[in-house]
Amino acid sequence: MNLRERLTARALALGFDVCRVTDARNPESGRHLMAAIAEGRHGEMHWLARTADRRMDLRKVLPDVRSVVVLGTNYAPEEETMPSNSDFLARNPRGVVARYARHTDYHDILAKPLAELAAWLDREGGIGSRSVPYVDTGPILERDLAQRAGVGFIGKHTGLISRTFGNWLLLSEILTSIEIEPNHPEPNRCGSCTRCLEACPTQALPAPFTLDARRCIAYLTIELKGSIPVELRPLIGNRVFGCDDCLAACPWNRFAQAGNSLRSAYRADLDQPSLLDWLSIDPLTFRQLFRGTPMERTKRRGLLRNVCVALGNVGDSAALPALERARLDPEPLIAEHAQWATDEIESRLGDSISR
Repeated sequence: MNLRERLTARALALGFDVCRVTDARNPESGRHLMAAIAEGRHGEMHWLARTADRRMDLRKVLPDVRSVVVLGTNYAPEEETMPSNSDFLARNPRGVVARYARHTDYHDILAKPLAELAAWLDREGGIGSRSVPYVDTGPILERDLAQRAGVGFIGKHTGLISRTFGNWLLLSEILTSIEIEPNHPEPNRCGSCTRCLEACPTQALPAPFTLDARRCIAYLTIELKGSIPVELRPLIGNRVFGCDDCLAACPWNRFAQAGNSLRSAYRADLDQPSLLDWLSIDPLTFRQLFRGTPMERTKRRGLLRNVCVALGNVGDSAALPALERARLDPEPLIAEHAQWATDEIESRLGDSISR
């Protein structure tokens, strides 16, 4: 077997679901990144602008890079069901967490096998070889590289789509000084389909291959640290961390099968969580419940902000006592969104009485 074949076999043995290689040419989507930054579509993700030059030139990340290994880990869920009893939902409204976040943090899970693969590659390359691994952390345009390596293609929702795994691949990379024969790129296969654009609740996809992060629910519930714009709150529904709507709408998901690699890291308590239970979380409980998960990123103030918005959208009078306590929370961000949620519920109750 040649080096690429041995590398692929080693990657699969370490638990990755796909391993492909591309060369070190600069990513072609750099112009799209610069346009998004120029138009302010990156919102408050200022680190994108700070690292833009490195994202567009791999040699500014690893000066002697010659190849990029792109790896994918399938996190497709088992078939999902939400409780259908409306009385149960009214008494105990549920939230929605993005599928990738219903596990122990994938950065931590993938770091060890990725480091092992990088070390193996350096041994294969011999003295002077250097291979640097990244798990969604380095300043690189990984979806561009993944398409060029043939892992999948960038869809109209700007996410990566695999013909084998649908929309459910976590990407990681190894930049290496070793020259490895590249795989063929994957052409775009969206055709005339626009289901992802139509599925977005907040119209964060104003055109194919164009994302306005400022309207994206994933951005609003995770990256945005302050107050969620009032006009967007009703569109968030009961989503409390991220959103999968554009990904889930893609017809390529019909080929996806439930992933195995992350199954042991699945957190059932993060699937369909009770909004009322989460609204009562104190700082210590937050640290205990979410340590080692992606949801740590929001901190307690961000998560309870999101929970208040969700309750404002789907809660009824049963949620008012919990929201009253949240209105007195010492964290102003939580108190503000709890007041909004209270007003929304009381408005709905008033409308039902007047009818």
